[in-house]
Amino acid sequence: MELKRFFTTDSVKGTRNYLNTQKKYEIVRTILYFAISISLFVAGYIQTGRRANLLSIVAVLGCLPASKSAVGAVMFLRFRSCAEETSAEIERHAQGLVCLYDMVFTSYKKNYVVNHMAVCGNTVCGYAEGEGAFGEADFYRHIGDILKADGHKNVTVKIFTNLTKYTERLDQMKRPEPEDRLTRSVVATLKSVAL
Repeated sequence: MELKRFFTTDSVKGTRNYLNTQKKYEIVRTILYFAISISLFVAGYIQTGRRANLLSIVAVLGCLPASKSAVGAVMFLRFRSCAEETSAEIERHAQGLVCLYDMVFTSYKKNYVVNHMAVCGNTVCGYAEGEGAFGEADFYRHIGDILKADGHKNVTVKIFTNLTKYTERLDQMKRPEPEDRLTRSVVATLKSVAL
């Protein structure tokens, strides 16, 4: 386990099996935060013999980050990473493309799980497992607004729920020479708004 990953996910967000591995970090961090608060409360009670003491106040305040961490753990527990056989099939077709795995985008109405995304210049394609349950129109509106707000006006986004069609599109995306700076900028935006 990496100590840095308990506090920031910037370096691993979008990597293969991100959701499955991050669950463990979220659970351990939540347990650790609550253990610190409980130990402070117990130490204050043992020292003074009363619940009303300064360490009890610190313990109660320590429950705030612990509760926030618990919410994060619950969010990660709701989602699964892309299946191994699906990932292997996608990787055969995605060589040379900038790819993101396990992206979860949240909106007020719904959470959108995109198992794999490929970015090439101003084109973003993604694959969501599960036929027909994705809600593409709402997702396009949601992600389009986010990209426009970050200064990306002409980005095309397409999500596939059929793996064969998605891998065919990945093969087509390799042909044009992408604009690296635009690709990096779009990837940074997508990472910043994903879980």
